[in-house]
Amino acid sequence: MYGKMAHHFLIALIFILAACAAPTSQPTQTPPTEAPINERFIVFGDISDDPAEVIEGAQPIADYLAAQLSQHGITGGQVKVATSTEEMIELLKKGEVDLYFDSTYPATLISDASGAQVVLRRWKFGVETYHSVIFASKESGITSIEDLKGKMVAMDAPYSTSGFLLPAVYLTENGLTLTGKANNSDPVGSEEVGIVFACDDQNVLQWVLSGLTPAGVTDDYNFDTAFPPEATEKLVELARTESTPRQVMVMRSGMDPKLQDAILQALTTMHESPEGQAVLDNFQTTRFDVFPEGIDAASSRMREMMEIIKDIPLP
Repeated sequence: MYGKMAHHFLIALIFILAACAAPTSQPTQTPPTEAPINERFIVFGDISDDPAEVIEGAQPIADYLAAQLSQHGITGGQVKVATSTEEMIELLKKGEVDLYFDSTYPATLISDASGAQVVLRRWKFGVETYHSVIFASKESGITSIEDLKGKMVAMDAPYSTSGFLLPAVYLTENGLTLTGKANNSDPVGSEEVGIVFACDDQNVLQWVLSGLTPAGVTDDYNFDTAFPPEATEKLVELARTESTPRQVMVMRSGMDPKLQDAILQALTTMHESPEGQAVLDNFQTTRFDVFPEGIDAASSRMREMMEIIKDIPLP
């Protein structure tokens, strides 16, 4: 299984670099100077092409958590921003990042490749779970997923949970054959559904509205709330997928069990105090909690879905 996961991860990484490549700027971290030898940080990690924005959002919660862990020798909080998935994997492997947050699919890929563990749910934007919406333009004449045969569907990116994994699993489990295409103008066979990556939910919407692709996918928040009403009036909803945690927290391997328990306790209770809630608000989070069905059950379904999509040919 690990070999399959590693193979799939390499496919996703190639697409990240080729289709939705991040800038090649160097990662940014705080504090900028080397810490004295007697200091020990709890380190939050993220992947972004905008380090300043990430640090602004994550530094307060890193500082808050550090204060809760002082009896474990933690003297401060730090944020490290990687420019690629591959770099984040290396940071987790080396123990240079302690905690990493992402949606379930990339988080699972990264945890498999680094030896880290998915341990908590993060209620990002106040949402504990989310799902994907598959839609088409009314002008396309498409009214069901069966009508997608021979058509092109715009998706976000090959590492996206709501913008690829969930809709790809749904369509495959409903008997459709998906084939990745390099461009939205590529030919699509009559018995296949072409998928092309637009690298952003707003791009997906515009491609569908402009007729570049007849159909697309996005998450339920975008479709129900963020997309303007004048846009959604021109769309037809075809299906909604199963739900998955909105985001999860990954913890590096090799951490002292007592420190790990203290981190979990601090994060899952911080919403209970005004101070903690204020920090969570800055982190665009309502709370952290454990998986209601247990981590094993949650990860089992994710791995089932990853197995379903692993053989989809991508350009």
